[in-house]
This record gives sequence, structure tokens and C-alpha cells, in this order.
Amino acid sequence: QVQLAESGGGLVQAGASLRLSCAASGNTAHTYVMGWFRQAPGKDRQFLAAIHLNSGITIYPNSVKGRFTISGDSAKITVYLQLDSLKPEDAAVYYCARHYGGEYYEPSSYNAWGQGTQVTVSS
Repeated sequence: QVQLAESGGGLVQAGASLRLSCAASGNTAHTYVMGWFRQAPGKDRQFLAAIHLNSGITIYPNSVKGRFTISGDSAKITVYLQLDSLKPEDAAVYYCARHYGGEYYEPSSYNAWGQGTQVTVSS
């Protein structure tokens, strides 16, 4: 099975930037599309971005367009999420996941998840 490992989270001040990474290992066959989600305490898991690793095609919800940027390295099977102009309300655990079918914004469309990396933003 595939394993996903996120890194790059931390504590930053409002307005700062972070770059999260997610590396896939193990059985990476059929890893064509990967996505990023976040989950704050008491809230549902929120879709942030997805990327087709081979083509570089990206998908974003309107809520984060312009501040978050997904990129990927198909050779390394690694995806990145650049977070800019961070706000206190961006604080959450950020997860990467492997998409296997269905709507990109639905967590149920992903069949492998990392453990998450914490992002905290101070005001």
C-alpha cells in the first residue's frame, strides 16, 4: 500500500508563508492525482487543491484561489502546497491524500491519507 508523509508545518505569524511537502512511498502505482485538505478543530475536512501529477493540471476551490498553490514532482511522487498571506483562521492540520475517483473536493474520493502536519498562525 502507499504511504504519504507530510512535512513543513509550524508556527508562523499572520502574513507569513509556509511550504508543505508530501512524499509518497510504498506501492505508488495508480498515484495519478493527489490533493491537499485541512481540518480545524470541530470543523469538516476542507478541500484545498489537487494536482494531476503527469500533466500538472491543478484544481482549486474558489475559497483559496490566489493564496494557496499546489505543485508536484511526478518523478519523486511528491506534492507541495505553498501557503501565502497566512491568516489565523488558516490554522489547522493539513493533510495530503491520493485521489482514486470521484469529485476532487470530496474526502471520500481519496483512498490514502498522510498523518497530517500542523499549521498554527499567530495574530
